[in-house]
Amino acid sequence: MQVIDIPGLDAEVEECIPAALQRQGSVLAHPVFSMYHSETEMMRYMRWLARRDIALDRAMIPLGSCTMKLNAATALAALSYREFNSMHPFAPLEQAQGYQQLFEELEDMLCDLTGFHAFSLQPNAGSQGEYTGLLVIRKYHETRGEGRRDVCLIPASAHGTNPASAVMAGLKVVVIDCDACGNVDLADLRAKAAQHARNLAALMITYPSTHGVFEEGIREVCAIVHEHGGQVYLDGANMNALVGICRPAEIGADVMHVNLHKTFSIPHGGGGPGMGPIGVQLHLAPYLPDHPCVDGVNPAASPAGTIGTVAAAPWGSASILTIAWAYIFMMGAHGLRRATQVAILNANYVARRLAPHFPVLYTGRNSMVAHECIIDLRPLKEATGVSVEDVAKRLIDYGFHAPTVSFPVAGTLMIEPTESENKRELDRFCTALINIRREIAAIESGAAPASNNLLKNAPHTHRLLLQEEWNLPYGKREAFYPMPGIRDDKYWPPVGRIDNVHGDKQLFCGCVPMEEYGQVAEQ
Repeated sequence: MQVIDIPGLDAEVEECIPAALQRQGSVLAHPVFSMYHSETEMMRYMRWLARRDIALDRAMIPLGSCTMKLNAATALAALSYREFNSMHPFAPLEQAQGYQQLFEELEDMLCDLTGFHAFSLQPNAGSQGEYTGLLVIRKYHETRGEGRRDVCLIPASAHGTNPASAVMAGLKVVVIDCDACGNVDLADLRAKAAQHARNLAALMITYPSTHGVFEEGIREVCAIVHEHGGQVYLDGANMNALVGICRPAEIGADVMHVNLHKTFSIPHGGGGPGMGPIGVQLHLAPYLPDHPCVDGVNPAASPAGTIGTVAAAPWGSASILTIAWAYIFMMGAHGLRRATQVAILNANYVARRLAPHFPVLYTGRNSMVAHECIIDLRPLKEATGVSVEDVAKRLIDYGFHAPTVSFPVAGTLMIEPTESENKRELDRFCTALINIRREIAAIESGAAPASNNLLKNAPHTHRLLLQEEWNLPYGKREAFYPMPGIRDDKYWPPVGRIDNVHGDKQLFCGCVPMEEYGQVAEQ
């Protein structure tokens, strides 16, 4: 076997990183990287970190449009199997037949659930799926001699990644208005589709929309775009409300990404890994990603060429595909449909319980929402000064992670309970928000000061509890135990209110060192 002299090769290769960009300081110098020398110490450190977090194993995480749902232990089990986690991405295919079977079966499952002809498992995130899908659309237009098509219509209700992905793909974004119910304004769509007909490449639309409603005119939307020569990209972020009930390809979509890290139970959050496979209609399949080092990634590759690669590995983060495969296989057709139905039921239950206390911003026919609902706090802010951030921080005192704050509408909370939560937990969450509404009412009536109250001071930490003097205009029980049952399993927030804007702008702590305080005192 040939032995490669790595140090020798390294010495021969010139440094390609400019001197100004080379790291000069020490790496991993923080004490946390050298404090823990045994498994016992590391276990206790990780447990200490876990106790500081409101995770799904402690309470409901109602993040709207993020689908923080159960990640079943059984579906996660295969990640610990050596046969999956020790396989190199570029191992010869004859040595990875199990993975090949997994890919084929998962693609078939996704095709069956969505109605699309083919899938690519290469994109590593939903946003990367968007980018990939738009590249496929552009390649399709180019092969037909219509490379001039570079306009992408995007409704105002779209995910923020949609316009970013369109710009990355070299497209010009034109925004489509929405009506008072959150639906795409069909008149505005017709006008702008006609205006840009010669250069129209695509429409990106989320269904159901980020406003938490099913677009009633979705088929007409697709027809308008097709009539003017464009393709329809359907953002599958909210597929949690479609699985087993309808197939997006049959609605009129040409391309769609599916968030396996949301809809199909791959853990979501903590920075990844995500998976955003894209499904396409037959006419777009030849342009799906391939790979220069591995044959067969796109068996239908066009002689005119594909879009190439969008990830280093031929099938993306392949090991976590085991989770989605196991989830779909164990749930089966009936279970997947039932999960979708319960997700929609849970969202409507929350919306109905909260409607007498907070306005629900968008609803569809019969005052129903899809899989999530948006409650509007803007009138309360005008009347009392209480912001969505205040409500989010106060929810921590009740032991809950906040919903999505100020997206897609500033000054609102978007709530998605998913199918993972039972009625008892939904009631506990709704009761917490209703109690918070009563606390806001006390500010409205003047019974509580506008700038020094339960919400403005939230969250209340154990350090505050242990202070000898209590100078706040409300009692400790109201601050720390605002609802029955909290006393039995109190979550203690590790920190109180922080300056979020300052934190976002300061990547490192800008605090003055204690030594400087001492020097000033001596002077």
